[in-house]
Amino acid sequence: MTIDVETLPYRPCVGVMLVNAKGLVWVGKRVPEHDAEPEHAWQMPQGGIDPGEDPLLAAKRELYEETSIRSIELIAEAPEWFTYDFPPQVLERTRKGKYRGQAQKWYAFRFMGEEAEINIQSPPDGHEREFCDWRWEKADRLCDLVIPFKRDVYKRVVSAFADLTA
Repeated sequence: MTIDVETLPYRPCVGVMLVNAKGLVWVGKRVPEHDAEPEHAWQMPQGGIDPGEDPLLAAKRELYEETSIRSIELIAEAPEWFTYDFPPQVLERTRKGKYRGQAQKWYAFRFMGEEAEINIQSPPDGHEREFCDWRWEKADRLCDLVIPFKRDVYKRVVSAFADLTA
């Protein structure tokens, strides 16, 4: 069965650029079972918007589910939704032809807590672990760390929030 990708919708999602007091951005390394090459396995928190959920609340929820972080302050919202298409191997393997890619609403938050709050090993509320490591990174390095099919969106996110990072 051939999938007509052009007729498929984008999955509504959110993304979070979490910025610390030094202007560095939080990135997590995806757990190995997500099949990214190790040098491109890093990304900012992101995830799907539940039906009827407000995108800002979805961003806060996704950040918490993936990192245990709640000590945040909203500092910016991207001016538009950013989209990317899944490559064929991702479309077939993980999305079963339901979505052609993702439409993401991005938010920037200032991290207001202590690093001890960050817990990627045991996510809250029984959520599956998505990251095996994390670090603070310069925004201009993010595009080199993310899986290639997400790079254009990352360029747009970095540009949209350029005045917030070191």
